[in-house]
Amino acid sequence: MSITLGIRREDKNIWEKRVPIIPDHVKELEEKHGIKTIIQPSKIRIFDDEEYHDIKAKVDENLNDANVVFAIKEIPIDFFEKNKTYIFFAHVTKGQENNMPMLKKMMDLGCNLIDYEKITDEKNRRLVFFGRYAGLAGMVDALWAFGQRMKYKKIITPLNEIKQSINYNGIDEIKNHLRKIGKKIQQHGLPNDISPMVVGFTGYGNVSKGAQEIIDILPIKEINPKELETLNKNYSNKVIYKVVFKEEDTVESVLSNKKFDLQEYYSNPERYHSVFHRYIPYVSILMNCIYWDERYPRLITKKLIKEHYSKKMKLQIIGDISVDINGAIEFTSKTTTPGDPIFVYNPLTDNITDNCKDDGVVVMAVDNLPCELPKESSIEFSNTLLNFIPNIVKADFSTDFNSLDLPSEIKKAVILYHGKLTPNYKYISKFL
Repeated sequence: MSITLGIRREDKNIWEKRVPIIPDHVKELEEKHGIKTIIQPSKIRIFDDEEYHDIKAKVDENLNDANVVFAIKEIPIDFFEKNKTYIFFAHVTKGQENNMPMLKKMMDLGCNLIDYEKITDEKNRRLVFFGRYAGLAGMVDALWAFGQRMKYKKIITPLNEIKQSINYNGIDEIKNHLRKIGKKIQQHGLPNDISPMVVGFTGYGNVSKGAQEIIDILPIKEINPKELETLNKNYSNKVIYKVVFKEEDTVESVLSNKKFDLQEYYSNPERYHSVFHRYIPYVSILMNCIYWDERYPRLITKKLIKEHYSKKMKLQIIGDISVDINGAIEFTSKTTTPGDPIFVYNPLTDNITDNCKDDGVVVMAVDNLPCELPKESSIEFSNTLLNFIPNIVKADFSTDFNSLDLPSEIKKAVILYHGKLTPNYKYISKFL
């Protein structure tokens, strides 16, 4: 019997053009490993049907003959087949309510589920991810949102020229345009009304690095959080100030005079509280790039932003790339799309609107930012996934879990096996 993998068509929204395995790698998998591919047809995918057909992949609606089905986003519950293996970003490990029916269906059908997000090395670092591209696109969109806000306020700045990521022809065009804008900032400076302009980043992982890669194209000067308070006394309007907030900058122990301990914070986050209020008066754009769950203190609560809010408040844009609903940014109450990427939160009324001109703080909360750079993000993702595919597709999923022969990086990402939660993920049952 031939070994065949399936690639599901992405159809969560009209913006989702990505693919987990690109044509070049489909060809390599057959030539080197004897693995054939069936891919569902798509009218929007960044690599079209012909590109797969040309390298002898089968383009077919029916994936019944596939041993393992690869996808990117969540899969509709009517798609799953009994006892089959699926690998995609499932978004179930936090007990996400909207995805529990999908997980339950997979359990009922005896499916196996491997989640890309949980493919990690011995130090628990993710190995297969789109994080960099979420950061790249998110930073561009946040700068675009800032430019739109400035237009509304009738403040003329070179940043007003920036477009959304989806309106550029890839990352090279974005970077070339930003270099031109950077030269204008160096030559003419930024208006006094927005100077000193400060862009803050929470976190320092792949998402944050991607976002910083964009801002670093512009003329920047990096400072540490402690310098923010005195920045107004001595600054240049020909640079953008960049500040990266680490855990020790954003939280403190609830016990007075106790020093910050990173391992204690990860193990017992309830022993810490947020001190992010110290920075709100000084930051123009905040890029939220951290992992968060309900055990951790929020960065910005509704109460905190209300205390600091005025129409002249410096903080104009929050690029919430992490997009945890009512999470680290408490007023991120919904996700947005590339076609409608922002909403405005009014701290005084606790209302949100979709009009950039309304009073409040602009929040960019697109939950699938890498799809705004579909070609580059698909190529990089496929490059990292490629080494794992033969082991996944050729594995004997009929054996018991203890005997399942998969690399440790993959095996720890198996959430369901034969329709049952594996030992590391038993806790999810409480959300079902």
